[in-house]
Amino acid sequence: MRILNVTQSYYPFQDRGGPAFKVRSISRGLVKRGHEVTVLSADLGFGTEQAASIGAVHVARAWQSSLDGVEAIYLNTCGHYRSLTVNPGVVAFCRRRLPEFDLVHIYGLYDLLGPTVARYCRALGIPYFIEPLGMTRPIDRGFALKRLWLMLVGRYLERANRLVATSELEKEELLECGFPSHTVLLRYNGIDGDDFSTLPRAGAFRCQHEIRAEERLVLFLGRLIPRKGADLLIEALAQIDSGRSASQNSLVIAGPEGEPGYLAFLQDKARALGVGDRVRFLGPLYGEDKKSAMVDADLFVLPSRYENFGNVAAEAIACGTPTIVSDRCGIAPLIHQRAGLVTRYDSAAIARTLHQVLGDPALYERLKSGCASVAAEIAWDKLVGDMEVSYQDALGALSPRVAVLVA
Repeated sequence: MRILNVTQSYYPFQDRGGPAFKVRSISRGLVKRGHEVTVLSADLGFGTEQAASIGAVHVARAWQSSLDGVEAIYLNTCGHYRSLTVNPGVVAFCRRRLPEFDLVHIYGLYDLLGPTVARYCRALGIPYFIEPLGMTRPIDRGFALKRLWLMLVGRYLERANRLVATSELEKEELLECGFPSHTVLLRYNGIDGDDFSTLPRAGAFRCQHEIRAEERLVLFLGRLIPRKGADLLIEALAQIDSGRSASQNSLVIAGPEGEPGYLAFLQDKARALGVGDRVRFLGPLYGEDKKSAMVDADLFVLPSRYENFGNVAAEAIACGTPTIVSDRCGIAPLIHQRAGLVTRYDSAAIARTLHQVLGDPALYERLKSGCASVAAEIAWDKLVGDMEVSYQDALGALSPRVAVLVA
């Protein structure tokens, strides 16, 4: 198959969160299975170092690379509003290149790339999948604008051949929105087994950041925005009473600031609650640095108000680190009592769950030993195989007339 993946953000723009990693893993997995894959994305600010890191060269109206055997095209950006970008080259791309592809997979909703490509797909008879990434129901901010956006261009959701949900939570949301059950697929987010086959040396992260071996390290890693719940975790740290010295519990908060002023808010909260000396703010961590932090953490916590899945929790589990997530995370049913525990979106509940895991060695070891089986269950190798079958089913459902158009 010749497959086009369309995403607003793609590697190496790691600060834009999960899609940059996920679409790369899926694309690499499809290439390994013998498919030709192109990724269409936006230039979110290429510098010399970023371009060199992926071997990108500038061509007409775009940057282009072939990292991992995947053709990646980053269309020039001439304007933006928040994360939405204006990329005039998308029309020329669709006219020139879109007929080459058998199937298109669009990731996300709030951008101009997806609706534009979908419009041309309908004109050419090319089937397209949409993976909303948990965006079907507006969250965080800009509720009125997002609802208006869905009213104006959201009809391309209804016309998609398939909608891909990444958790039972998101699947139920799509069904509640009125999408037919036969068009909604469930495919979890995954982890790339190759990326976690070799882990950093234990103790390296603690040594680098002067964290004592006897300290029980709790790790939060994600964009610093209110929805992720880092503030609740700081409050929970202040409430922990595990029968040991409080100074032996420390918290690392790592990730890019996603909302101006929110880092300062978190720092002020830690000081106000008397735990400022036990909370370290390290900024973004990527690649080996991120894995090193996860390997050395005693516990990873993602107390989000909403996550359609929770990729970073899956990565922590792949590093063998037990995890606590809120009951509003899509990954929660997969890990509960297997590789971690599920708690409520409430600082007191989070504190009790922290105390339960850190204060019960038998429970902790059982959860730690369960990480390997959960990681195997959500490996991209398996999940991409499932996705491949769904693609083939969608192509097989085309009428002979349409099948000729995409051959």
